Amino acid sequence: MIRFKPGAPRGVPPRFLSRLSSLAVPTAWSAVAVAYRLACPLARDDALGARLVSSAVLCTVGTGIVLHVRRRMLREVRHARRIAEAAQSVLLRPPPPRVEGLAVAALHLSADPGARIGGDLYEVTATEHGVRAVIGDVRGHGLGAVRTGAAVLGSFREAAHDEKTLAGVLRRLERAMDRHLRERADGDHLAPDGAPAAEEFVTVLLLEIDPDGEVHALNCGHPWPYRLTGTGAEPLARADPLPPLGLFPLPGDLPTAACGRLLPGDILVLHTDGAEEARDADGRFFPFRDVLTEAARDRPGTPQAVLRTVLTALLDHSAGPPKDDVALLILRNERCSPPTRPTRGASRSATADR
Repeated sequence: MIRFKPGAPRGVPPRFLSRLSSLAVPTAWSAVAVAYRLACPLARDDALGARLVSSAVLCTVGTGIVLHVRRRMLREVRHARRIAEAAQSVLLRPPPPRVEGLAVAALHLSADPGARIGGDLYEVTATEHGVRAVIGDVRGHGLGAVRTGAAVLGSFREAAHDEKTLAGVLRRLERAMDRHLRERADGDHLAPDGAPAAEEFVTVLLLEIDPDGEVHALNCGHPWPYRLTGTGAEPLARADPLPPLGLFPLPGDLPTAACGRLLPGDILVLHTDGAEEARDADGRFFPFRDVLTEAARDRPGTPQAVLRTVLTALLDHSAGPPKDDVALLILRNERCSPPTRPTRGASRSATADR
């Protein structure tokens, strides 16, 4: 249904009225220039003083038109930025500061200077199966990777609550990625960097943190997170990952990796490869693990403090924005003492994921 602004003539679309109003100022300035040229005697006088006055009038008219166009373009840029921020808040919505006894902080830096969102994704949510988190990295970066990230992230937000096992969640993500690639192929779309949709893929890491702090993971081609214990930073696991989603079908058996227990005060740092692969002017990689080790020794180590430390060091190292998207998701166990594992959780870990 078409709505009309108050006082607008009925039957006239609002968009037409908006365009008409945008032409009002340039038209008025042009009318001033034409009126001066036709009606003012100075415009027809060949004396030097008259020519200077005519030049000043025309310069004023031109300046007025340019300033009007500039103001309108700035309004459109601000409007586009608000839309991008709204899209980011839907795709990469800020996580809550606490999730079931875990303190949370997150950060996303887009490599595309004209974009607020890119190909990295993350989410953390509390479910009846434990706290579940995901972090992923779509091939390429910038706005072209947003649709793939939205397909995977939207599937996780539903599957994390519906599926009893991490393997079930990963199967749902794989099906969502397959549907997305088929739709792109049917529409003859290209991947973010111009490659065919068949070559598009996304790395994904799934984590599940039980009430007693036990951590389980499924990794599809993603960097393993680091565990900060106060004495240093160590990879959460060293098992070989599964292939990224979209490249090959996942194997029939999806055993989760048991990653030990997250003790009170321990911190998990989930990241995309943009953090480890950022380079300085001499081509040296960012010493991500060394920075995390230093951050682990600072007490109290809050997720926000770790985030600030990493971000400051990363921007100093790369002398500006990174060349690839960077996402960080930091979780700190602030539970006082590990509760007893429920019987359902024990039976699930022993049998359901086999």
